[in-house]
Amino acid sequence: MQYPIAIEWGDDKTATGIVFPDIPGAMSAGDTPEEAYDNVIEAAHIVLQDMVARGEPAPKPGKINEHRSNPDFEGWGWGMIDIDLTPYLGKAEKVTVTLPGMVIRQIDEYVALHGVKSRSAFLSNAALEKIQHV
Repeated sequence: MQYPIAIEWGDDKTATGIVFPDIPGAMSAGDTPEEAYDNVIEAAHIVLQDMVARGEPAPKPGKINEHRSNPDFEGWGWGMIDIDLTPYLGKAEKVTVTLPGMVIRQIDEYVALHGVKSRSAFLSNAALEKIQHV
């Protein structure tokens, strides 16, 4: 699932900070943007694990334009980070689906080209994205 991130650029004297506005508490800083990026992904997974342990659902991603109007982020940069929510959605259940062969081949090609974990992960993410935009 694609989540927006807010980036407060650092300089020689201050660290770069990155925040997930939609995942409360998921933030990080680093001496370089790359370090901050790596740290914020880890922070997001820690926060999501804690939320699920408390019985809370994973938060839905908002829109960058909605967050940009927040005065707390005035002057910040923006980006997107893909977070695999599969581990936070509950126990996996097996289902049988019927799809045209061409669709299956296209899914498999996409999975291979984009480093998606599996066909099931692709279908789960596609369904979640569709549900999020309803």
